[in-house]
Amino acid sequence: MYRRWLIPFATALLLWSLVGQLNHYLAPFGAYLFVGGLLVTFSALRLGLRNGLVATLLTGLVIDALEPVPFGTHFVLFGLMHVILFHLRARFPREELIFAVVVALLANLGLFLGLSFVALGDQPASGAAWLRLFADLGWSQLFIAAVAPWFLALQQRAFELGRVDLADEGHRFF
Repeated sequence: MYRRWLIPFATALLLWSLVGQLNHYLAPFGAYLFVGGLLVTFSALRLGLRNGLVATLLTGLVIDALEPVPFGTHFVLFGLMHVILFHLRARFPREELIFAVVVALLANLGLFLGLSFVALGDQPASGAAWLRLFADLGWSQLFIAAVAPWFLALQQRAFELGRVDLADEGHRFF
């Protein structure tokens, strides 16, 4: 299979659409969930650089088309996070579920803070906005901790259905 990036890209779009629906129902309560770290984690930890980066960058472009931030923001931040995680993954047990969940939580924290700085910039009344953002970050982290095992298993099962050997795929640099 030459288009291995398509499997994590499709599963990321599935998760993003489900979270989008959930955010729609949470909007009257003033809450917002962000799962960007979870969208990057599997591709960075288990795939080769080329296939994983293509899936991550395409996911970032799709999210950029839908979110009210300058176009390319998610593209750049997701790409940077993917490259950082890819180069750190050799030092850790990247196939372990607990490690992947912790990486997803840390990646989500980094992406959320990066997007918050881009969105707020130097607005004069940003102090009150930070309280709301930290509340959203807390709910997002709890949601990721609950959903990450399911989503990571979904991605692994999708690769099994696509007859892609992840053990072989993870050793590829490109």
